[in-house]
Amino acid sequence: MATGKVNQIRRALVVALTAFPVAGVAAPPPRIAWFSPGTAENQGHYEAAFKQGMRDNGLAEGRDYVLEVQYAAGHYERFPSMIAEALARQPAVLVGVTIPSIKAAQQATRSVPIVFISTTDPVGNGLVASLSRPGGNTTGVSNQAQSAITKYVDLVREALPSARRIAVLLNPANTFSVGQFELLRAFAQEGGMTAAPFEARTPEDLEATFAAIARHHPDVLLMIADSMLFEIHKRIVAFAREQRLPTIAPTPEHGASGMLFSYGASRPEMYRRAATYVARILNGARPADLPVEQPTRFELVVNLRTAEALAVKVPYSVMLRADRVIE
Repeated sequence: MATGKVNQIRRALVVALTAFPVAGVAAPPPRIAWFSPGTAENQGHYEAAFKQGMRDNGLAEGRDYVLEVQYAAGHYERFPSMIAEALARQPAVLVGVTIPSIKAAQQATRSVPIVFISTTDPVGNGLVASLSRPGGNTTGVSNQAQSAITKYVDLVREALPSARRIAVLLNPANTFSVGQFELLRAFAQEGGMTAAPFEARTPEDLEATFAAIARHHPDVLLMIADSMLFEIHKRIVAFAREQRLPTIAPTPEHGASGMLFSYGASRPEMYRRAATYVARILNGARPADLPVEQPTRFELVVNLRTAEALAVKVPYSVMLRADRVIE
């Protein structure tokens, strides 16, 4: 047989083999691209909760999906480049937590499904059309932090009746925070208190922010829900202890770290619940058809060790409502 004819046959075989998958060779598991606002050191328990949720839905890491996590380390300006890098690897789903990360993802793609976790007011922040019919390529689990903001002022009034000056720690890089502060300030004024904002955009800003708070001499420190602030909550606790400053956090798990009070929905539980959305999307569901889930339970945690250190007597009425007391 002529050499030219043999080469033609070989080329035809190569084309045929590459055009069709080899029988018995499984396709690689789908990629889930996760954009963490924090660091690997402090986000492990959230990732564990998500993976548990995937196992609850019958999906095993490595076999049924690959989780690819990128960490912003508290720098929200990194989200666009992180998302662009992830999209180049053709993920099946994008997963994010903060409003800036979800907005960056929506600007980058209208086709790849996006699932948000513990995100505040997704309708008011323009992430979805409605809770029951999200529309577009985005859905997930809301934390309803916007509905709890006035509860913090009520807690100050009841548990710390002599408090008049409230320092509010917030991250202006999270667009939700500014509006929530204005709501809190107006509510505080109605109760005869003043609320002053103290901003930290990145972890590196925190020392200057602490110095400004110390100069203000507040009676209590409140945190507005934000993932960057959650990431550095131990530094906030240490500062408050040094200043002998009562603190109120918007997540129950931070009560154990030394905050005097914390009130909100469980973040690990929301991460676990978000896995159900990812599992359904991997099985063919459209984000537009999956209603946004909202937490049904808010927990009040009281840290009596901190109360004793600050010489604060927690009223019986607050103790009676507490879901957890740390002694």
